[in-house]
Amino acid sequence: MNKSELIDAMAADAGISKAAAKAALESLVGSVGKTLKGGGRVSLVGFGSWSVSKRAAREGRNPQTGATIKIAAKNVVKFKAGAELSGSVN
Repeated sequence: MNKSELIDAMAADAGISKAAAKAALESLVGSVGKTLKGGGRVSLVGFGSWSVSKRAAREGRNPQTGATIKIAAKNVVKFKAGAELSGSVN
């Protein structure tokens, strides 16, 4: 499912216009992004939680040449599925 399909499904399920569904989805994505950027955590009970983890700098290898390269440290977003979401898949 891509973004436009999700917007269509949200609009149909909630009985709202596609424009309202799109605004709601963009608001959710923006709010989650702002919270994670600020170092926070977002948790939706039953669905899952997003958090930020720090990945340390490390050395890697170029697979074509075998040369050693330095990989910079960075922050990565992690998602852990909630019990209801996990249960609905299995």
